[in-house]
Amino acid sequence: MKKYLGLLSTLLITGLSSSAALATPEPDRTVSCDLLVVGGGLAGTATAYEALLGGKTVCLTELTDWVGGQISSQGTSALDERTTQRAQLFYSRGYLELRDRIFQTYGKLNPGECWVSVSCFLPKDGHLILMEMLETAAKRGKGTLHWYPNTVVKDLDYNGDRTLIEGAIAIQHQAAPNAPPLNTRFLSQTLEDAYTYDDSEDLTKTIIEFTSPQETPWYVIDATETGELIGLTNVPHRLGIDGRSPLEPSSASETGDPYCTQGFTYTFAMEAMDSPQPQEMPEFYPQYAPYYSYELERLASFDLVFTYRRIWSPQTGESTRFGGIGFTEPTPGDIAMQNWTWGNDYRPGTSVDNFIYTRDQLQATGQLQPGGWMGGLRVDALRKAEEHALGFYYWLVAGTTDSQLGDGFKEPHPNYRFLSGLDSPMGTAHGLSKYPYMREGRRIIGRPSWAHPDGFTIWEIDISRQGYTDDYYQQALPPEEYRAFRAAIAGLEAIEVLQSDSLSNPPQRRTRSTIFPDAVGIGHYAIDFHPCMTESPPEKPGNTEREGERRGAGRAYPFQIPLRAMIPQQLDNFLIAGKSIAASHIAAAAYRVHSFEWSVGAAAGNTVVFALENEIMPYELVDNLPAPEPQLEVLQQRLINQGNPIAFPNTSILNEDWDNWQ
Repeated sequence: MKKYLGLLSTLLITGLSSSAALATPEPDRTVSCDLLVVGGGLAGTATAYEALLGGKTVCLTELTDWVGGQISSQGTSALDERTTQRAQLFYSRGYLELRDRIFQTYGKLNPGECWVSVSCFLPKDGHLILMEMLETAAKRGKGTLHWYPNTVVKDLDYNGDRTLIEGAIAIQHQAAPNAPPLNTRFLSQTLEDAYTYDDSEDLTKTIIEFTSPQETPWYVIDATETGELIGLTNVPHRLGIDGRSPLEPSSASETGDPYCTQGFTYTFAMEAMDSPQPQEMPEFYPQYAPYYSYELERLASFDLVFTYRRIWSPQTGESTRFGGIGFTEPTPGDIAMQNWTWGNDYRPGTSVDNFIYTRDQLQATGQLQPGGWMGGLRVDALRKAEEHALGFYYWLVAGTTDSQLGDGFKEPHPNYRFLSGLDSPMGTAHGLSKYPYMREGRRIIGRPSWAHPDGFTIWEIDISRQGYTDDYYQQALPPEEYRAFRAAIAGLEAIEVLQSDSLSNPPQRRTRSTIFPDAVGIGHYAIDFHPCMTESPPEKPGNTEREGERRGAGRAYPFQIPLRAMIPQQLDNFLIAGKSIAASHIAAAAYRVHSFEWSVGAAAGNTVVFALENEIMPYELVDNLPAPEPQLEVLQQRLINQGNPIAFPNTSILNEDWDNWQ
């Protein structure tokens, strides 16, 4: 294996900057592909799936060894869906196939009999199902898949004017001889190692160069969970809370806060047993115990929490209810995945503990220097999140305190065991998910366009069902901004609002989401927050959620995915899939669930296939809006004909009645 410059590598790992340019080793292997998809989550898998059906060669890289992200390596194998969309099965074709294959695997859609979803299943099966889908897509479309698990992108090469990505250098790792198998150690113990060229005691590295085939066009897709390539390329982007404005009126900050992103979660699985099990308190438990809680009195039931995301249930328990929620009682052999806000959510929100590094922090740690990229994450936050999750299991089975409800609510429940081992549901020796469940990452700012002179963004008011009748909005926004806000949500009556002398009447409530002329996908989910905590560390006794963060939460209308939200500034052959599209902090809280990720991935895959076939760049499909874009219309019709919807039924500027979409 190639050896790296040890001293400089060490400097970067420890967070010290260096002005020296670091030499890249000669690659062990060079691979060409039409698409390099970085990140094997649902968006990355969907991108690859559609491109394979389009006959293209796809290189798919993933830090872990499972595809599927949310439903596999992150352990949240409970499909988040809205009632009306699910009733009509109005989803992308690949997402429908995923649901069908789950049913075929188990003979039912919900083998866990969870109550949060109509489908809860084992994470390892999510990976296997998706790999089968990719293999089938390659055969049907005559495409080629190059799958690179345990692989990270270390550096990128650009053309002379830095408008195109011409190549990527990646590092693939495997267990070193005589070292424990992969997925034995915690991610916090291996992440920095994965980004260094040197072999180590634990990992053997292979250096891979990805390029376009024979100097023809190719595309790089950022489908990572944190917007990793957005950070590496340093294209314009946002992180955390956006400043309050007429377009984001519910923001918790007047000026914005890049350190306050939504909480992330290490999930784990636990099994119901028929007798008490030995429960050993982790040495770090007292540090995190002041955080854990059932959160609300109506949720203060162990059985309710256990069955919330139950992913396997070999026998059906007795039906019961608690807090108005119906579920079947746990029975021995039941397996549940835990993902609870005041449980294993880890919610840092200050400059000393934030998880996803800002641009300034990346610069200060040397990660924006040539060869300096280390993933863009604070590894100590990973370590603490791992401890936090393990502590939550102990609280569930042995704890007697509750940070939000006080005494008398939490009792021990020892008849459970923590599931760990390489053959466990999470596929790790330590029992935690291979990667934390991410709700938010870096988000691009799209290119300036019609009505978006500062760069395209999907904002809160584009999707929210809020009535905005609270006096807060008139008090929080200066008069001219409040008038602009009222006009923005007034739709066809905007001119009347702008010309009115009085704004004393309640604002007109929007009755549908914004209709985008460049829509290429759909989504529907509530604006759902897991806010950062106010002080550091997040587990500090008496700590509170960031004030005002939940103000923007609530129901959303069905929404569209505009192509402009997927196209970053500066780089022409770079597209964004997944949670890192150009959406505001509040809008992104809805644009993050399973079916959305699949839809935006399907849009990315098809956009690249179309661009390659027609020798056109994606930005050229939207650069003349709102004037007609004939080639964009051809792409949109192709998506519709495939079974990848770009709008919900009866979407029209003349249809203002969307209240029935729940």
